[in-house]
Amino acid sequence: MKYLKLILALMLLLCLTKMPYSYYELIRFVSVVVFSIMAYNYYKEEKENLAITFSALAILFQPFIKIALGRTIWNVVDVLVAIFITVLYFMEKDKKETI
Repeated sequence: MKYLKLILALMLLLCLTKMPYSYYELIRFVSVVVFSIMAYNYYKEEKENLAITFSALAILFQPFIKIALGRTIWNVVDVLVAIFITVLYFMEKDKKETI
């Protein structure tokens, strides 16, 4: 779980390139699993805001009922989410190192 956030961020940024459709399907499955795990972990840590955020992201990225936003909007969402989880990773890493 340690590097899962960074791997997912990289995978989301790869969505900006031209990839086969199966890659985007893979991203949806991987994202829903990772975001669900993160939501559960933040819920256990009593960080309700992050738990709600990652639950909403799991719903947005879920592969069963696709939300059609268009390629441009999905690219913006992918970049924003990648930046968010990368910043969150480094903030949590710095917090753990100072303790």
